[in-house]
Amino acid sequence: MGACAVLGALMQCTFGAAPASLIVAPTTRTMIEGRPAATVTDFVPMYNIPPFGMCMSLSNPMVASATSAALGVLTPQPCIPATVGPWKPGSPQTIVAGRPALGSGSTCNCAWGGVISLTAPGAMRTTAN
Repeated sequence: MGACAVLGALMQCTFGAAPASLIVAPTTRTMIEGRPAATVTDFVPMYNIPPFGMCMSLSNPMVASATSAALGVLTPQPCIPATVGPWKPGSPQTIVAGRPALGSGSTCNCAWGGVISLTAPGAMRTTAN
């Protein structure tokens, strides 16, 4: 699976203009390298996954509307993540608070067609299997 994801892990969306940092609430009380450990259920928009700057997906109604008003010229709009399910695949052998741990290689899908991936999971010495 690779390195474990923790609070502050860097993420990127395929339709986002900027990276964002994963937010993990310390509710599980499991720490990895001094930071709260992430699980596959840390996918809640605006709570765990903040905006990625501007969105460039024509599936996003705001982008489609602005692009239409600009006579077909792609007009990015502010990103409002719309994640539709947990991170996949997660780590089947590393469990945090009863849920699979989140690690590098996991992805999460946005309703507007973007795929969110971890670019820097945060933990440098700890791996998930």
